[in-house]
Amino acid sequence: MANKIEAEFSEPTINIGISEKDRKLVCRGLNKLLADSYLLYLKTQNYHWNVTGKMFRSLHTLFEEQYQELAAAVDEIAERIRALGEFAPGSFSNFARVTSIKEESSIPTAEEMIHNLVVGNEAVVTTAREIISLTDECEDDVTADLLVDRMQVHEKNAWMLRSMIASNKSH
Repeated sequence: MANKIEAEFSEPTINIGISEKDRKLVCRGLNKLLADSYLLYLKTQNYHWNVTGKMFRSLHTLFEEQYQELAAAVDEIAERIRALGEFAPGSFSNFARVTSIKEESSIPTAEEMIHNLVVGNEAVVTTAREIISLTDECEDDVTADLLVDRMQVHEKNAWMLRSMIASNKSH
């Protein structure tokens, strides 16, 4: 039995219509989405700083727009994890354990940067898509809405980036 001080300062039970078990399952998926989003943010900002070549100006600007949007998204995902009653991971070691995005350790060419960001954006979409069926089962429409928004952003980013390096072949 908790003593009087522990009882007085214990966190109230979360009663939002989603069981604790389901909230924990959704948060596990959101932790991966947070890790993927943060690694993509870091990679995009790195590329913004270090891009060179003929497309410098357009890529520098595009990468800045994308990493700023990702910064806001990372915050939104972390806050959703907190709203569901879990603590959001916030260290590189935590992110490295669950992310599907490879960390960048070199400075690639501009075209390689674009390709890597296509792959990164598609990875975030894939992670969000993996979680969305779970949110349906758990009746977590708020998280599902966040996931749909993230998929829309990253599918569009991947398309725009892909279009910059598309071959001129007819399909």
